[in-house]
Amino acid sequence: MRAVMAGCGRMSRTWLEAAARIEDLRIVGLVDLDPTLAASVAARHGLADAAIGNDLSAMLRDTAPDAVFDVVVPDARAAVVTTALQAGCHVLSEKPMAASMAEAQSLVAAARRAARIHAVVQNRRYIPGVRRLRRFLACGALGTVHGVHCDFFLGPHFGGFRETMSHVLLLDMAIHTFDVARLLCGANPHSVSCVEWNPAGSWYADGACAIAIFTMQNGTVFSYRGSWCAEGLQTSWEAAWRIIGTGGTLTWDGAEDMSCETLAGARNDGDLFAPTRPITIPPLDPSDRIGGHLGVMQDFVAAVRGGAEPETVGHENIRSLGMVFGAIDSAQTGRTVEINEREARPGGSAPWTPAGAAGPRPLDAV
Repeated sequence: MRAVMAGCGRMSRTWLEAAARIEDLRIVGLVDLDPTLAASVAARHGLADAAIGNDLSAMLRDTAPDAVFDVVVPDARAAVVTTALQAGCHVLSEKPMAASMAEAQSLVAAARRAARIHAVVQNRRYIPGVRRLRRFLACGALGTVHGVHCDFFLGPHFGGFRETMSHVLLLDMAIHTFDVARLLCGANPHSVSCVEWNPAGSWYADGACAIAIFTMQNGTVFSYRGSWCAEGLQTSWEAAWRIIGTGGTLTWDGAEDMSCETLAGARNDGDLFAPTRPITIPPLDPSDRIGGHLGVMQDFVAAVRGGAEPETVGHENIRSLGMVFGAIDSAQTGRTVEINEREARPGGSAPWTPAGAAGPRPLDAV
């Protein structure tokens, strides 16, 4: 399988390291606005035979790849994906899937017209802890899950495009957490109410903090509290989670610490609390697909070679992006926003388009 990588910034290293571990996958070209950067990346990763250029269309004509790895900034994503699909290539994109819902819908439609796969790197789904939790919840040990809550507090100083983005936390990072929440809830979103703000001392241009409450279509409530300006006492990149069901509660620190207590019997008359007992969350099952970027790329390559459709394919992942733009819309308008099925597929009602930054607004009742 032959692939061209578009975009040779910081994330390209992770992509190329994953690609190097997949048998019979060859990177035949690197494209970047700065060909010097592309050449340095090729040298660093031992890609002496890869073509170098700054024109994706010309590169695709010259190298005739099977796939394009899209690692460009979000504002350039739609043009890169569309160009690749029109050239007959399958595409694996960095998140977010698009810079707007309108663009996302157009990419889903373009992939269908081209009869090609367009999938998104939602690598957090492929983390062992997430797979363990999803399998455990599916077994019913917590009963009916009605609350999924997470905290995300970090203070990274990236530099570059992120520090000038609008809605930087929601659009660039919360997409990961929202996608994992959708997986753990086992349901698509129904509505959201959100507050977004940029705190004093922020080194980001806009939207470094947010609080959002989602209702899911199965009745579960998912709450998110996040900041990219939190210096000290930071959470994991995977956030800290608390999942509550009718039969118990589970916590995960986003790293190695998982704890769970379930009901151990009926509450006696006069007792304030029902008795509980700790239980162990089972280890990974051999069938669980893990590996982060590598896991997503393996599923994508397998699909291109005739296997099953990737679980992060665009027409499915657009529902996670809908959570992001629903939260942005809610923060801007100060109202609860419905995230309905029409807005998650091409040809539906007019998608919302963020109009710019807004200050904090009170949460509506959900």
